[in-house]
Amino acid sequence: LVTIVAVNQTGGDIPLSQLYAPNSKIPASGSANLTDYNRVEEILGDTSDLGRGATLEYHPDPNLLVAKTKDAPSATLDCSVGVVAGGTSDIPIAEEARIIAAESGLDVVRAYDVGVAGLHRLFPPLKEMILRDVDLLIVVAGMEGALPSVVKGLIDVPVIGVPTSVGYGYRGGESALIAMLNSCVPGLLVTNIDNGFGAAAAAYAICSRMMKKREE
Repeated sequence: LVTIVAVNQTGGDIPLSQLYAPNSKIPASGSANLTDYNRVEEILGDTSDLGRGATLEYHPDPNLLVAKTKDAPSATLDCSVGVVAGGTSDIPIAEEARIIAAESGLDVVRAYDVGVAGLHRLFPPLKEMILRDVDLLIVVAGMEGALPSVVKGLIDVPVIGVPTSVGYGYRGGESALIAMLNSCVPGLLVTNIDNGFGAAAAAYAICSRMMKKREE
């Protein structure tokens, strides 16, 4: 899997949907986020082709490489996103969503290992997110995929559910995906299996639209 995403090109709007080839250089006016499983060692070993004194930060769990030029502006949006993971095996997908959302300028609050197997663990971090007035949540879960429905039933903001292929779920996450798609809770959106990137992109799109409307 190779996904290269340009961010912070203008310090304002961030085109998360704009993809670059695996050997892309950082755009001349900004920086880039890379999830490049196959080329991580190569890129970490030689940064000369990135130009402009780029700095690199590699996150091993989601295989995410963040490359920035020294003078890249930091984009910020007045929008807060909660990222919730059911179990520790779901964390790499949750981290992919969290890092990309944060690099896109969103304020991110996270809570991991708070799945339905021990539901009491969910309430303190969810209360904190409510008090912080998060605008939406990304909820990552495998197995039977119940957590996004539970969270959405407790909070009145949009929830993006991300099914994962980990755990004992049927056929690599299909059971979690089907459970989320068949949820009776209104306001639950669902990405495909293991698509933390897609959840972050959707969160950014929602937040940027909200900011535009607020400015009007």
